[in-house]
Formats: sequence, C-alpha cells, structure tokens
Amino acid sequence: MMLNYYGIRAIYLFEMARTRRTLMQSVIAPVISTCLYFIVFGSAIGSRISQMEGISYGAFIVPGLVMLSLLTQSISNASFGIYFPKFSGTIYELLSAPLSPFEIILSYVGAAATKSIFLGIVILITAAFFVPLSIDHPVWMLVYLILTSITFSLIGFIIGIWADGFEKLQVVPLLIITPLTFLGGSFYSISVLPPFWQNVALLNPVVYLISGFRWSFYSIEDVNLWLSLGMTLGFLILSIAVVVWIFKTGYRLKK
Repeated sequence: MMLNYYGIRAIYLFEMARTRRTLMQSVIAPVISTCLYFIVFGSAIGSRISQMEGISYGAFIVPGLVMLSLLTQSISNASFGIYFPKFSGTIYELLSAPLSPFEIILSYVGAAATKSIFLGIVILITAAFFVPLSIDHPVWMLVYLILTSITFSLIGFIIGIWADGFEKLQVVPLLIITPLTFLGGSFYSISVLPPFWQNVALLNPVVYLISGFRWSFYSIEDVNLWLSLGMTLGFLILSIAVVVWIFKTGYRLKK
C-alpha cells in the first residue's frame, strides 16, 4: 500500500507548528512544573529521605517525573490535535481527503508522540542540573520513552474523538492519569508499602510503566521487567484496537 506522504507531512508539520505557537504551554510550563517538583520533593522531602533503594531520593524520582509529564502531555497534545478539526468542522474535509485512517492516525499521533519525546528529553536534561543522573540502559530508556509516548498519544486521540466539549478533554488527564501516576510509584517504591497495599498498587497500570522506565535508569524495579514491557505493549495494542473500531464504526467522527 502506497502512503500519501504529502498528506501525512502536511498534517504532521501543521501539528508541530502549533507547538511553536504555544511554546509556553507545550514546553516551558511542563519544564517549570518539573523544576518545582525537584525543588519541593527533591530538596524539601529529599533532605529527610536521603536514599530510596540505594539511590538518592532526588535522582530516584526523575523517572516518575518524566513519566508524569510524558503521560499528561501525550494525551493533551493528541486530544487537542484531533478535537479542533471536530470543533471547527474541518474534520469533514479531513475525512473526505485522499487519506486512509492509518495515515490520519500516523500524522496526528506521530506529531503528538514527537512532542512528548522531545519534552521528555528536555526534562531529563533539566534534571541533570538538579541531581546526579545516570542511565544504566539508554536503549531501554528510549524504548519505554517511545512506546509510552505513542501509546498515550493514541489514548489522547481517542479522548479527542470522544470529547464533545473542551472540559471533557481535561477529565481523563486530571481525574484519572495524574492520580494514577502519583499513586503508581512516581515518588516512592511500592516495596515500602504494606503487603496489602502493594497488591492493591499492582492493579494500577501506571506502576508497570514507571517500574520499567526506572529500571532503565538504575536497574531497580518494583515489578518484573518483562511484565512491565508486556503491560506497556498490551496498552499499545488495546489503544490501536479502539482506534480501529472508531474508524470502522465512525463513532463520533461526524458528530
């Protein structure tokens, strides 16, 4: 199957240009927020908790902070990207253009994932100014960074299709993703929890993402590496399945 590279490139560049127009919201604000986390958690709390699993507390929270920004920004970028054509009515032109569903998804999700990966790298560079940062497995770090960005960009794409108002675009990131990330071991290891709450924490899907990502930095894990990778791939496959269903049924695409 021949891809419409011109169409993909046009949508991709348009979405990337939107990031430049909203640089404060897209890049600067998340980086400033992360710096505040380092100041509050890394300095204030870190002065009372010297180490977590043999790692300085400030360095320990870096993967969790990157993952927090990655999840929220991936969803936000992709959901706003596809929602605006619905809101303005230009989605009809998009659906009637010589673009397949795969090419549309590739354009929007690719742009959202690119922004998130770039932001994750910027946050890592910023973190290096606050804590002694080390990455034991850089290839695995990039694998998790890319897989997570693509998966949650797909989830954001789904939210953008589902939402029928601007307020709904924020429901999932604010009320579901952010709490799950905070409770998923971003700032602590679930091994410090009582046995009962450790089992409860394992029901949180974000635990697996953070555990695998943290392992790529410090070779420490809350759950088995392959289980983390399997869960990450499972989220990706499930997201793809939902997007395929949306285009097959036309769910909210023309409403």
